Amino acid sequence: MIFMRRAGRVAVLALLAIPITAVTATQQAAAETRRQPQAESAALARRMLAQLNVARPLSIRGYSHRRFQPRWAHHKGTCDAREMVLARDGRRVRRNAACQPVKGVWHSPYDGKRLKSEKLVDVDHVVPLAYAWRSGARKWSQARRRAFANDLTRPELIAVSHSANIAKGGQGPQSWRPPRRGHWCRYATSWITVKHHYRLFVTRKEKVALLNMLRTC
Repeated sequence: MIFMRRAGRVAVLALLAIPITAVTATQQAAAETRRQPQAESAALARRMLAQLNVARPLSIRGYSHRRFQPRWAHHKGTCDAREMVLARDGRRVRRNAACQPVKGVWHSPYDGKRLKSEKLVDVDHVVPLAYAWRSGARKWSQARRRAFANDLTRPELIAVSHSANIAKGGQGPQSWRPPRRGHWCRYATSWITVKHHYRLFVTRKEKVALLNMLRTC
């Protein structure tokens, strides 16, 4: 009888172990699936980074925000680029007749903040305009600079918290990185994608910083 009870307990424990193992395997598989696209993006980013010229930064002299963006460009009806990004990156966003967001929730990937007011949200240029100027954009036409500042196709515009945007300023990845380490991979691949498309060069320190961030992918 004692043997039968022990055998029963062993059988029950064995049955309980099966779902736990299955859940663990499922979680590992899901994590592996998430890592695969990141690894592929990182590999592509490394190839694009290797194609960029490495040079010293140009002078900031002559730079002005208005050289890129006297105003946000309109993309769809009355909606300008900023309003399009806020609608794209937010959840449950409601806009008025002028396309301005009046309600919504935004998640700032830089610092993980959850923002319930549009007044707390900034639309950040991933590659800052001043930084782009020193990376070769000072030689562009006004039209090309304006297209860069309002680009919704490349990952150049993103909704972030006002505080994170102020802290970043016009700095590059060698001087500033998102406080949230979990966003480093996406930040580096976005930065490289933009620079590669517009053929902006990188500095040596910038390149090293980007490669280090790609190691988190």
